Amino acid sequence: MVVRLSEQWPEVSPDRLLSECVPPPRFADARFTTYRPNPDEPTQAEALTALEARATQLASPRPTRSLWSRLRPSSPDPGKQGIYLDGGFGVGKTHLLASLWHEAAAPKMYCTFVELTNLVGALGLRAAVESLSSYRLICIDEFELDDPGDTMLISRLLAQLADAGVELAATSNTLPDKLGEGRFQAVDFLREIQALAARFDVRRIDGPDYRHRGLPSAPDPWPDEKVEYEAAVRRNASCDHFVDLHRHLAELHPSKYGALLDGVETVAITDVRPLTDENVALRMVVLADRMYDRNLPLLASGVPLDELFSKDMLKGGYRKKYLRALSRLIALARAA
Repeated sequence: MVVRLSEQWPEVSPDRLLSECVPPPRFADARFTTYRPNPDEPTQAEALTALEARATQLASPRPTRSLWSRLRPSSPDPGKQGIYLDGGFGVGKTHLLASLWHEAAAPKMYCTFVELTNLVGALGLRAAVESLSSYRLICIDEFELDDPGDTMLISRLLAQLADAGVELAATSNTLPDKLGEGRFQAVDFLREIQALAARFDVRRIDGPDYRHRGLPSAPDPWPDEKVEYEAAVRRNASCDHFVDLHRHLAELHPSKYGALLDGVETVAITDVRPLTDENVALRMVVLADRMYDRNLPLLASGVPLDELFSKDMLKGGYRKKYLRALSRLIALARAA
């Protein structure tokens, strides 16, 4: 029976949000030994070496801090308590981050930046700090600052966790001292952004998007009838009209988008249309991320996927988000 995502209303508890903070199924088997650096891009091998060295340290449980170290004020120079992988799409940053998580001692946490903000929103800052302060490692994929609220919240959270001895690792498409540029008045939050940047050892990873090496930018869309037929004959497939789906997403908190896909093995969307509303577009980005995490093939009709976001959007402050979403949606469409 075909599922309509637009008719599902999942409920997600804070406990579930925390328990799901592990690498997505696509990267469940990611290890340093399965990462293949591009020989034409030396920064990839350099990043691998740096992560392997850090993993050796993190494989041991956290050393017990003395009473004096817990009571004394934080140093004005926090040092490089985390590693930050900066690079384009599809160069293996997430593979390396997941590999680091797999090597580290427990307790540990892996999440996207959006999932982290959702978790803190559900728990509250104080409860989140109390829950996570004993962790050995927190990995944050797709680190980004989209608004002033996120900047203040995450700055305070990570500062308190790092002061408690938690190691941090992150990936992003933006250098840490450039976070927020083009999205809000980042200059007003320069102190917070610089304080975050100071905590990370930044490693640049260059290279082409491995998901599209030698392949066309987007597959041709199918007719509506073929999408609906394929959804009907495939096991545990969903099928929704594009407008019904994005309207439904507006009524769900983004923290529930993953649960929305529970039990789904293929996603079918008919009549995909170009987007001009930034809010709708950003919700589709989150859904694309959750689909990619679960490696769900995408069947689509309407406009080609590389026409989903308008040209103006691809020039704006969220450009990198949209390009990442396109990269992932196209990869899922090819998998179908």
